[in-house]
Amino acid sequence: MIVRIMGEGQVEIGAADIDVLNELDSELEAAIESDDEIEFRAKLHALLDKVRHVGKALPDDSLEPSELILPPADASIEEVREMLGDTGLIPG
Repeated sequence: MIVRIMGEGQVEIGAADIDVLNELDSELEAAIESDDEIEFRAKLHALLDKVRHVGKALPDDSLEPSELILPPADASIEEVREMLGDTGLIPG
């Protein structure tokens, strides 16, 4: 799966890593639902850090279609709330 972190670039994520990312996504959603800014910030950074850690960065000149777009680390709680779908940021 090709994932774009807005403002950073694209990474390729293996199918085996989706479950752990979904767990972090659920924690992020819970922080947004409780409107807890401190918890939101921690969970957003944890999710993005995990994507960076498990993902293989694609070259900057690569123009692969992204299957998933994640917000930047400095996104506001409102911006991320608007990006959430029925299945969170990461479907599955």
